[in-house]
Amino acid sequence: MKMPETRYARSGDPFGIPGAVFFELDGDGHIPTAAAARQILAQMIPFLQEAAAREAPEPDKVLATILFSDIVGSTARAAELGDTRWRQLLAEHHARVRRQLVRFRGVELDTAGDGFFARFDGPARGIRCAVAIREALRGLGLEVRLGLHTGECEALDGKVAGIAVSIGARVSALAAAGEVLVSQTVKDLVAGSGITFEDRGIQQLKGVPGEWRLYSVAAA
Repeated sequence: MKMPETRYARSGDPFGIPGAVFFELDGDGHIPTAAAARQILAQMIPFLQEAAAREAPEPDKVLATILFSDIVGSTARAAELGDTRWRQLLAEHHARVRRQLVRFRGVELDTAGDGFFARFDGPARGIRCAVAIREALRGLGLEVRLGLHTGECEALDGKVAGIAVSIGARVSALAAAGEVLVSQTVKDLVAGSGITFEDRGIQQLKGVPGEWRLYSVAAA
């Protein structure tokens, strides 16, 4: 016995499944075949790819001042002190850096060995924090190099990434022992703050296109 059936659906039905697609298979049977499976997959793959792209979270864009710090000659100092004393010195180094980050409202993003990666919502505060870190660590007999850059970053899950972060790291790598080195962008943004600089000339930043004029912080 065969019973005629009719199905009705409205395109704007509020009870519909958002993003659903109706697809009619060829054939007149209900037993799945390899050909039917291929037809289904051919429709599913682009549908799922489109859905995944639609639902992927877009990282927020934030303007941040990036700070990198690094102990100068850390390997030689560790060899001189031995593991236990070096570990104790490093723990005190970390504690002093973190105190200054709290004082200047910086956000610690990562710590790798003897280096810190942090961000600030203002370049002047970032510079003053860098100078304070340098002075605090000199009390431990440690010299550090510090570099800062301000730029737009991608923020996702509490972290920041992007070319601005890479530039900050490259600026830090060019700093001399005890130097706070900043990009032209940072210098321009703190005009009127009372912070003074010495021109370090135009530099090439490894892996970063173009030429970059850098400045050493003279007084903050």
